[in-house]
Amino acid sequence: MQIHHIAIICSNYEVSKKFYTEVLGLNIIREVYREERQSYKLDLAIGEHYVIELFSFPNPPARPSRPESCGLRHLAFSVDSVEEKRNELVEKGLDCEEIRIDEFTDKQFFFTTDPDNLPLEFYEN
Repeated sequence: MQIHHIAIICSNYEVSKKFYTEVLGLNIIREVYREERQSYKLDLAIGEHYVIELFSFPNPPARPSRPESCGLRHLAFSVDSVEEKRNELVEKGLDCEEIRIDEFTDKQFFFTTDPDNLPLEFYEN
């Protein structure tokens, strides 16, 4: 029917919480600390649409990313203006790739990464 949410485990909860809420602008639905797991769970939304569970766990292993490995390749966010979003993120200190054109759709897109080097794509709506 649809994707319900995406779960992300971060290495530094406070850094990733700030990134996803203050830099990307996702809204906090709920934040819970689970004592038995020594873990935070932060539910995030785009507008009112629940999209990401951000988890912290003690000593999670690093995510293999480059060269590209099997598994999740990247998260892609739809935006009205790729150029405006890129400029906004660069102003906030993110290292963003140059804007490219999708050869199949002729839509603009670019990549950056989250604090744990998870690739994030911003794609023209």
